[in-house]
Amino acid sequence: MAAAGATVGYDRMKEVNEFDNSKIGVKGLSDSGIATIPKFFVHAPETLSDLKSSSSCTGIPVIDLSGLKSHLDRPKIVEQIREAARTWGFFQVINHGVPVSVLDETIAAIKKFHEQPTEVKAKHYVREEGHGVMYASNNDLYRSKAATWHDSLQVWTSPEPAKVEDIPAVCQREVVEWDMHAKNVAETVMELLCEGLGLETGKFKDLGYTDTRVFLGHCYPYCPQPDLTMGIISHTDYGVLTVLLQNQVQGLQVKHRDEWVDVKPLHGGLIINIGDFLQIISNDECNSVQHRVLANSSEEPRISIVEFFNADRRDESTYHGPLPELLSPEKPAIYRNFTMRDFHENFFSKGIDGKSLVEKLKL
Repeated sequence: MAAAGATVGYDRMKEVNEFDNSKIGVKGLSDSGIATIPKFFVHAPETLSDLKSSSSCTGIPVIDLSGLKSHLDRPKIVEQIREAARTWGFFQVINHGVPVSVLDETIAAIKKFHEQPTEVKAKHYVREEGHGVMYASNNDLYRSKAATWHDSLQVWTSPEPAKVEDIPAVCQREVVEWDMHAKNVAETVMELLCEGLGLETGKFKDLGYTDTRVFLGHCYPYCPQPDLTMGIISHTDYGVLTVLLQNQVQGLQVKHRDEWVDVKPLHGGLIINIGDFLQIISNDECNSVQHRVLANSSEEPRISIVEFFNADRRDESTYHGPLPELLSPEKPAIYRNFTMRDFHENFFSKGIDGKSLVEKLKL
């Protein structure tokens, strides 16, 4: 099987441009009834060699937050989150304070956006990923080696929020409300992580680690050849923390101890994962881990809503690095300091990938 672009005489960039300019996304390709996917979606054999779960693990840790205000339960929750952040880098939280009805409405609104006619969605189709509102297929379409089978609605919510009127009307209210709910959940988890690390409870908030927020509403439609492509390739998230809401269509996998673990959808749950930034500033007390999404073989589209949290991206000159409170002669710094400019240049210079920034910053 040839990787995308390997066929003699095949003009990959021409086909990518035609697809991008059509503004139909992979949802449009799927809805058209195609039986074979375009060549530029086909991944190399080494990427496709281990698509099945290889683990006997039943899934990522599930942590119940209902006892947060209990003097007896809170220390247990803190320890559970600390352990999950260190060993898994991924966990699900339940009883997190967001009504299940809000979760369901948010998923339904994003699904409704992606199911609109192409000519309606095309009004929002633009490739300017650093600000405002962007609907497109594959944010790294022109930087990656092979495209992946998903479309996304991206909305910047902080520190320079998109104009509300620019957010598609079909999901406008839900996007704005979800930003508020996700921020509350992220700040709660950050407080618990701080306590687990022995830091002051509000340390991460005081450092502005929810100041940059971006909302992504992904759609993974049915793929006629799911064994030849990916929903999203293996990567780590680059920021501090990610809050993920998904519908009941499976596809997410997390790498744990060199094995891929299926993350089974849990109705009412929210997935939290650690980003590269947090691994670095925690000096490896927290761990960002590889994860990926398989191409969807189900007729029902997989919908996932992701909110990324990071330090203020406008502050490009301040240095970040392992927090002094976490360092000692026995635990010296593993990473050098960096600026947000270093961070952004690394991210936007290539397609999404593994822990390239973490590796670059190691001392």
